[in-house]
Amino acid sequence: MPPSRRPKKPPRQPAKNRTKDPLTRVAEALERAYPAHDGADSATPADGFVWHPETASLTGVPKISRIPISLLRGIDRQADVLLANTRRHADGLPANNALLWGARGTGKSSLVKAAHEAVNDGRSSSRRLALVEIHREDVETLPRLLVILRDSPRRFILFCDDLTFEGQDASYKALKSVLEGGIEGRPDNVILYATSNRRHMMAREMIENERAAAIHDTEAIEEKVSLSDRFG
Repeated sequence: MPPSRRPKKPPRQPAKNRTKDPLTRVAEALERAYPAHDGADSATPADGFVWHPETASLTGVPKISRIPISLLRGIDRQADVLLANTRRHADGLPANNALLWGARGTGKSSLVKAAHEAVNDGRSSSRRLALVEIHREDVETLPRLLVILRDSPRRFILFCDDLTFEGQDASYKALKSVLEGGIEGRPDNVILYATSNRRHMMAREMIENERAAAIHDTEAIEEKVSLSDRFG
């Protein structure tokens, strides 16, 4: 009886790169969350994400903590303006960045989240806005996040709550670059909504320190104080 032969092993396929570039991983995750087609059987994507710069990743938020816009009282004019701007962005029309400033507890962040929900109501999954939260301490990574979102077919609202700058904090320069556009410009599919307890987002002592060290007072504080003016 002839000896049995072991089956030949299939040729080894080249190993896939298990260490993909972080930006590629995030882009692929967005494509999976937001399919190009919108069929009756397609899963509803997450409406909210949180940006994690240390891993260059976005974590989906299954249910955003918020209240209906109809329950917000005393801010009707602000709500109308923000709703109109958000709808324009969702429809692919030019829209402004927005800074909501005022005392604590006046409904600034609640209004942003409620406007996002109201505009998404009734929209198909492919036309729903995604709300991406970026924490205050991660503002300097904004340019990295925009690179990821730029090529997505979706439209985004970047949301930064309680945005203020203290002491020698220089991360405001990254925000200023995004608001002014820089060389590449802000992506058409992204706008920024921020809330702050300060009109100019800068601590008084921060501005005073710059004034004391400068040759011209107006030039010393213009860059920082004018930051809020770059919102729509």
